Amino acid sequence: MGMTMTQKILAAHAGKESVVAGELIEARLDLVMGNDVTTPVAITEFEKAGFTQVFDKDKIAIVLDHFTPCKDIAAAKLSFDSRNFAKKHHITHFYDVGTVGIEHALLPEKGIVAAGEVIVGADSHTCTYGALGAFSTGIGSTDMAAGMASGRNWFRVPEAISIRLTGALRPWVSGKDVILHLIGMIGVDGALYQSMEFSGPGVASLSMDDRFTICNMAIEAGGKNGIFPVDEQTIAYMTGRVNREWKVYEADPDAVYSRVIDLDLSAIEPTVSLPHLPSNTRVISQVRGLPIQQAVIGSCTNGRISDMRVAAEILKGRRVAEGVRCIIIPATQDVYLQCVKEGLTQTFIEAGCAVSTPTCGPCLGGHMGCMCEGERAVATTNRNFVGRMGHTGSEVVLASPAIAAASAVKGCLASPDEL
Repeated sequence: MGMTMTQKILAAHAGKESVVAGELIEARLDLVMGNDVTTPVAITEFEKAGFTQVFDKDKIAIVLDHFTPCKDIAAAKLSFDSRNFAKKHHITHFYDVGTVGIEHALLPEKGIVAAGEVIVGADSHTCTYGALGAFSTGIGSTDMAAGMASGRNWFRVPEAISIRLTGALRPWVSGKDVILHLIGMIGVDGALYQSMEFSGPGVASLSMDDRFTICNMAIEAGGKNGIFPVDEQTIAYMTGRVNREWKVYEADPDAVYSRVIDLDLSAIEPTVSLPHLPSNTRVISQVRGLPIQQAVIGSCTNGRISDMRVAAEILKGRRVAEGVRCIIIPATQDVYLQCVKEGLTQTFIEAGCAVSTPTCGPCLGGHMGCMCEGERAVATTNRNFVGRMGHTGSEVVLASPAIAAASAVKGCLASPDEL
């Protein structure tokens, strides 16, 4: 019986010739990642279990991105504990204020993750790295502690959904629209504990940033992971970033899938998710005119330089609507610096936006943009659950950078074509 990409990677890391869906395995880890919220919990479990050293200081990443620069005393203590642990164990990949970026944009940018690897992170959107042809998935802090100590974790081998892509995206349509469209099709549990494996001729038309965005939100369909095949774009992205060998895995022709979904990229329209589930999708033409009080452009889903460029293209020469707060958050220091070099930061400020240092901030209702009761935001983030960005009486509409920027200018949900 043939294996999927994910199954091949897991088999190799479990030291087995083959694995089947549902099988329990113990797999070797190439990277264990945590942030300022989840790492302190893992540290407590690590020390409670009596562990005194990490399995490999070069294969652990600690990224202080959620509540930093620290929003309050409690957040400062979380970062303090993480810093001390990183220093004590000489963690190579430790990122603090001034060097930090939002974890799922930072790690690929720095070449810390690569094709064919098994990557776990105490953050649900760790599935982002499947864009590089890796198996990456979110875990709990207890599993992070075990991973830091042993370099291994237990997994149940997932079934897989084959998502065959054809065509190419239309103007103002991006990877964010693709994944929102897909989640709207199958629901927030449509891929529960399954690997979402993308293939087909349409893959070549998607940029790496599109692929990162799509894999990032695989978890919003319940997926264990999302994964793309390794092609010329993938290799070009890793070349010069990754300083070690990587391995390319391909699905067997007779790999078994629980279902097959055919998706024509050229048929996808700009799509948003209304409160309070990512699956509550509408095309923009159905909801244009819905008032907003805030726009957030950034996050691990859409804070890369291509996202910044799209937003700046729309905002250039225009002003954010009266009564709307537009918050721009470059995902990493390198993205921030590139925005400065290209004049994008000036464009944002002249349009009336607030530009933030890299942080997860408002995405999880942390800081830099919490809302009160009755307010609504359009955001390029990945979740719009009740109370996600502040008060339980506030609302979040998920959208692409193009839709978020256009909506900020109009003061209501809008597409760039309306400006």
